[in-house]
Amino acid sequence: MMHAMHVRTEINYPSTSPEQAFALVLDPGFRAAVCQATRATEFDASISEQDDGRASVDVTRTMPADLPDVARKFIGDTVEVVQTEEWSAPNESGARTADLTISFKGQPAKMVGTIALESVGDGARMRIVGDVKVSIPFVGRRIEAEVAKGILAAAAKEEQTGLAWLSRQC
Repeated sequence: MMHAMHVRTEINYPSTSPEQAFALVLDPGFRAAVCQATRATEFDASISEQDDGRASVDVTRTMPADLPDVARKFIGDTVEVVQTEEWSAPNESGARTADLTISFKGQPAKMVGTIALESVGDGARMRIVGDVKVSIPFVGRRIEAEVAKGILAAAAKEEQTGLAWLSRQC
Protein backbone atom coordinates (compact mmCIF):
# COMPACT_ATOMS: atom_id res chain seq x y z
CA MET A 1 0.00 0.00 0.00
CA MET A 2 1.35 3.39 -1.00
CA HIS A 3 0.95 6.18 1.47
CA ALA A 4 2.19 9.72 1.52
CA MET A 5 1.93 12.70 3.80
CA HIS A 6 0.07 15.68 2.39
CA VAL A 7 1.74 19.06 2.88
CA ARG A 8 0.22 22.48 2.30
CA THR A 9 1.52 25.87 3.29
CA GLU A 10 1.57 29.47 2.10
CA ILE A 11 4.13 32.19 1.73
CA ASN A 12 2.46 35.60 1.92
CA TYR A 13 3.96 38.89 0.76
CA PRO A 14 1.62 41.79 1.64
CA SER A 15 1.75 44.90 -0.58
CA THR A 16 3.65 42.96 -3.23
CA SER A 17 2.61 42.19 -6.80
CA PRO A 18 2.99 38.68 -8.24
CA GLU A 19 5.70 40.16 -10.50
CA GLN A 20 7.67 41.40 -7.49
CA ALA A 21 7.23 38.05 -5.73
CA PHE A 22 8.38 36.22 -8.86
CA ALA A 23 11.44 38.48 -9.06
CA LEU A 24 12.46 36.96 -5.70
CA VAL A 25 12.05 33.46 -7.16
CA LEU A 26 14.53 34.38 -9.91
CA ASP A 27 17.00 36.28 -7.70
CA PRO A 28 20.12 34.19 -6.95
CA GLY A 29 20.98 36.53 -4.05
CA PHE A 30 17.58 35.90 -2.48
CA ARG A 31 17.88 32.15 -3.02
CA ALA A 32 21.30 32.22 -1.30
CA ALA A 33 19.83 34.20 1.62
CA VAL A 34 17.07 31.58 2.04
CA CYS A 35 19.65 28.76 1.95
CA GLN A 36 21.62 30.52 4.68
CA ALA A 37 18.45 31.16 6.71
CA THR A 38 17.67 27.43 6.58
CA ARG A 39 21.18 26.57 7.87
CA ALA A 40 22.45 25.03 4.63
CA THR A 41 26.18 24.38 4.89
CA GLU A 42 26.62 24.42 1.10
CA PHE A 43 24.26 25.51 -1.64
CA ASP A 44 24.00 26.20 -5.33
CA ALA A 45 21.15 27.83 -7.25
CA SER A 46 20.76 27.63 -10.99
CA ILE A 47 18.06 29.75 -12.59
CA SER A 48 17.10 29.90 -16.25
CA GLU A 49 14.42 31.98 -17.93
CA GLN A 50 12.83 31.31 -21.31
CA ASP A 51 11.74 34.02 -23.74
CA ASP A 52 8.07 33.05 -23.30
CA GLY A 53 8.14 33.85 -19.57
CA ARG A 54 8.64 30.31 -18.30
CA ALA A 55 11.50 29.66 -15.89
CA SER A 56 13.35 26.79 -14.22
CA VAL A 57 14.94 27.01 -10.80
CA ASP A 58 17.16 24.31 -9.28
CA VAL A 59 18.44 24.79 -5.76
CA THR A 60 20.75 22.18 -4.24
CA ARG A 61 21.67 22.51 -0.60
CA THR A 62 23.51 20.43 1.95
CA MET A 63 21.64 20.52 5.24
CA PRO A 64 22.29 19.17 8.70
CA ALA A 65 19.92 16.21 9.07
CA ASP A 66 17.77 17.63 11.83
CA LEU A 67 16.00 14.35 12.40
CA PRO A 68 15.25 11.95 15.22
CA ASP A 69 17.72 9.10 15.68
CA VAL A 70 15.50 6.60 13.90
CA ALA A 71 15.73 8.69 10.73
CA ARG A 72 19.35 9.68 11.13
CA LYS A 73 20.26 6.00 11.13
CA PHE A 74 19.02 5.83 7.53
CA ILE A 75 19.94 9.28 6.36
CA GLY A 76 23.20 10.22 8.05
CA ASP A 77 24.29 13.53 9.58
CA THR A 78 23.73 15.67 6.50
CA VAL A 79 21.33 15.47 3.63
CA GLU A 80 21.59 16.92 0.13
CA VAL A 81 18.27 18.47 -0.80
CA VAL A 82 17.49 19.16 -4.46
CA GLN A 83 14.57 21.51 -5.10
CA THR A 84 13.33 21.90 -8.67
CA GLU A 85 10.70 24.42 -9.74
CA GLU A 86 9.37 24.52 -13.31
CA TRP A 87 7.44 27.80 -13.60
CA SER A 88 4.77 28.58 -16.18
CA ALA A 89 4.54 31.87 -18.01
CA PRO A 90 2.29 34.41 -16.22
CA ASN A 91 -1.38 34.75 -17.13
CA GLU A 92 -3.07 38.16 -17.68
CA SER A 93 -3.17 38.84 -13.94
CA GLY A 94 0.48 37.90 -13.39
CA ALA A 95 -0.40 34.60 -11.70
CA ARG A 96 1.81 31.58 -12.38
CA THR A 97 2.14 27.98 -11.34
CA ALA A 98 5.16 25.75 -10.87
CA ASP A 99 5.71 22.03 -10.69
CA LEU A 100 7.73 21.47 -7.53
CA THR A 101 9.95 18.50 -6.69
CA ILE A 102 12.05 18.24 -3.56
CA SER A 103 14.27 15.18 -3.46
CA PHE A 104 16.96 13.99 -1.10
CA LYS A 105 20.05 12.74 -2.93
CA GLY A 106 20.64 9.05 -2.41
CA GLN A 107 17.55 8.73 -0.17
CA PRO A 108 14.16 7.14 -0.86
CA ALA A 109 12.41 10.39 0.07
CA LYS A 110 10.69 12.92 -2.16
CA MET A 111 8.02 15.59 -2.24
CA VAL A 112 6.09 16.22 -5.45
CA GLY A 113 3.68 19.11 -5.67
CA THR A 114 2.86 22.52 -7.07
CA ILE A 115 3.31 26.18 -6.23
CA ALA A 116 0.59 28.66 -7.19
CA LEU A 117 1.67 32.32 -7.20
CA GLU A 118 -1.25 34.73 -7.33
CA SER A 119 -2.37 38.12 -6.12
CA VAL A 120 -4.52 38.20 -3.00
CA GLY A 121 -5.91 41.58 -1.98
CA ASP A 122 -2.99 44.01 -2.21
CA GLY A 123 -0.39 41.28 -1.88
CA ALA A 124 0.98 38.11 -3.42
CA ARG A 125 0.66 34.57 -2.14
CA MET A 126 2.50 31.38 -2.98
CA ARG A 127 0.44 28.32 -2.14
CA ILE A 128 2.57 25.19 -1.85
CA VAL A 129 0.80 21.83 -1.97
CA GLY A 130 2.34 18.40 -2.28
CA ASP A 131 2.85 14.87 -1.04
CA VAL A 132 5.90 13.61 0.84
CA LYS A 133 6.75 9.96 0.29
CA VAL A 134 9.50 8.02 2.09
CA SER A 135 9.96 4.44 0.86
CA ILE A 136 11.51 2.84 3.93
CA PRO A 137 9.56 -0.04 5.46
CA PHE A 138 8.14 0.46 8.97
CA VAL A 139 9.69 3.87 9.71
CA GLY A 140 8.75 5.62 6.45
CA ARG A 141 5.70 7.30 7.98
CA ARG A 142 7.65 8.70 10.92
CA ILE A 143 10.32 10.06 8.59
CA GLU A 144 7.64 11.55 6.28
CA ALA A 145 6.30 13.53 9.23
CA GLU A 146 9.81 14.87 9.94
CA VAL A 147 10.44 15.69 6.27
CA ALA A 148 7.07 17.48 6.08
CA LYS A 149 7.94 19.46 9.23
CA GLY A 150 11.25 20.47 7.64
CA ILE A 151 9.55 21.62 4.43
CA LEU A 152 7.02 23.72 6.39
CA ALA A 153 9.81 25.26 8.48
CA ALA A 154 11.80 26.07 5.32
CA ALA A 155 8.74 27.78 3.76
CA ALA A 156 8.28 29.87 6.92
CA LYS A 157 11.97 30.88 6.77
CA GLU A 158 11.59 31.76 3.09
CA GLU A 159 8.63 34.02 3.90
CA GLN A 160 10.58 35.71 6.72
CA THR A 161 13.61 36.19 4.45
CA GLY A 162 11.40 37.43 1.60
CA LEU A 163 9.64 40.03 3.75
CA ALA A 164 12.99 41.36 4.98
CA TRP A 165 14.36 41.34 1.41
CA LEU A 166 11.34 43.23 0.04
CA SER A 167 11.44 45.83 2.83
CA ARG A 168 15.09 46.57 1.98
CA GLN A 169 14.23 47.15 -1.69
CA CYS A 170 11.56 49.79 -1.10
